[in-house]
Order: sequence, then C-alpha cells, then structure tokens
Amino acid sequence: MSDASKISESPNTKNKYEKIISNLRQDDGWKPVGKLYEYQGFWYGPSLVQNVISAQESFTPQPTDIVLCSSPKSGTAWLKALAFSIVSRNQVNDSTNPLLKKLPHEIVPFLEIELAQDSNNRNLETPFVATHIPYSSLPRSIIDSNCKIIYICRDPKDVLISHWNFDQQVSGIGSESFPLEEALEQYCKGIYPFGPYWDHVLGFWKASLEFPEKVLFIKYEDLKTDGPFHVKRMAKFMGHPFSIEEEQQGAPEKIVSMCSFENLSRLEVNKNGKYYLPDLPTFENKSFFRKGKAGDWKNYLIDGKAVKFNQIMEEKFSGSGLV
Repeated sequence: MSDASKISESPNTKNKYEKIISNLRQDDGWKPVGKLYEYQGFWYGPSLVQNVISAQESFTPQPTDIVLCSSPKSGTAWLKALAFSIVSRNQVNDSTNPLLKKLPHEIVPFLEIELAQDSNNRNLETPFVATHIPYSSLPRSIIDSNCKIIYICRDPKDVLISHWNFDQQVSGIGSESFPLEEALEQYCKGIYPFGPYWDHVLGFWKASLEFPEKVLFIKYEDLKTDGPFHVKRMAKFMGHPFSIEEEQQGAPEKIVSMCSFENLSRLEVNKNGKYYLPDLPTFENKSFFRKGKAGDWKNYLIDGKAVKFNQIMEEKFSGSGLV
C-alpha cells in the first residue's frame, strides 16, 4: 500500500508534523505516488510519514499480538490469510471462515493506517496487526513487548514487478507515463514506498537471527514449494501448534488449500469486492490478486534488465547469510 489515510490532528500536532516533513529529503521519481519523503532511512508519502510517527508515539499492542510484517507486494495478504486461519482453526470451519466474505486486509488491520491514531481500532479478539514499517522504525512498544513478529520476504525482482503493476492500477498512471525502466531505476536507488528493499529485508533478517524466539523469517518461495511445512512452523511459533491428530487429518494442508492464491482469487469478495479506507482511493479487491506466481519477473525484465538489479542485490546482501 503506497500511502495512508490522513489522521485527525490538533493544530499543534499538525505543525509538528509539518516541521518534521519540511526538513526531510524529498524525491518524486515514483510517479504513481507523487512526492516521497525519507524518514529514518526509508521512503514514504507525506501522510504516511505522519502515521508512522503517530504509531511510534502512541501504539499500544495487546500482550498476545502477533505482528505480520512485509515489504509491500511480498505476500502480505497471503501471510494474513494463513496466520488468521491457523490461529482461528478451532473457532471457524469451511463455511464460517471470515476469509470467505472479507479481504484479508479487512481482517488484519495495518498499523500505519487503521491503527496509527487508535490502537483499539480493530477486533481485539483477533490477535494480529500488520505493517510494512521496517524493523528499525517499529514502535518501541512492539520491540519491547512479548509480541511475536512474522516477516515474509520475496524475490526482489517479483516484488518490483508486482509493485509497479499495482501502483499503476491504483493510481491510473499507465506504463507510458511510468515505464518499467523508470521503476527499475528507482528500485535500484531504493527510492519508492517503504524502500530500500534490501534494508527492509535485512532489518528483519538480522532480528530473526538475534531473537529467533521473537522473529520468524519466511520466504514466499518456500511457502510456494512446501506450504504445509511452513504453516506448521508458523503455528508452532505463534503458540498454536498442530496436534498429531490434526496433522494426520491433514489440517495444515487444508489451510494451505483454503488460503491458496487460486482459491482466494476465485472468491466473489475478491473478484468484485472493494476495500475502503478514509482519504485513500477505493481499492478493487482483485488488485491484490494479480498472479501470485514466483518468477513472473522473467516476463518483464528481459534484454538484460535484470543484470544490474542482480548485481546490486548481491552487493547489498553480501555477507548477510541470506540468499
């Protein structure tokens, strides 16, 4: 999600945010969003900067919260659907699962959007909060709490293509006005919403190595390859492990099937529904279900376009242990 809803603010708060924003580095190269501002090493739209600061200052997590984190277009909706289905599996069934009627983003709210001003603007019985905020900028209330964090990462070339397509669709700016070559250049510079990609991923990767009991790091491609194994990892990490009987009955496999791109994208709510947020464009739910494939970048980054990209990523991730 490229920007966030405007928050209700007092004159003093408004002046404070305006002063902060006026001193930030700016760039307007990611055309579908417009002007971006660099805050704590990452790039945001102006109202999103305000919401991140507000969340840092005021967000209070529930003791049992699980924070679902990602860089945009890395499998956020999929992670939400899987995590929710794992935890709620004994409360809902195949006919009562809210995912049948609601977009995953409606079930699990974003910290920097719905919860930026009000920590309780959510169903408190659902122990999930989602965010694209990088690890280094998460509210201290989350870092210092017992909240669990799950991070999903994805091949950066697929992230770029998905991000480029999504922002074009939402903004109405076509590829003539924002060609892939421009998007690729911005991505390589790290200047796009929530970028740079490498710093975003490495922040959570290093945290998962230092605090493995608190941060679980999952790869999109691994979920694609062996969904049931990683669903069981998630369940154990979240404190909701599958029993031997559940595993024998195929419960992990059923959750993987229920939350698959093929299944979710066929649901009426995700084909024709709309996602409303204050002061943001109305999102068509289907815009969150484009292809859901690994390796789709090969259809776009042709004629050597991926060479420089790969060189930059190899340099940025060198020595981290993350492939």
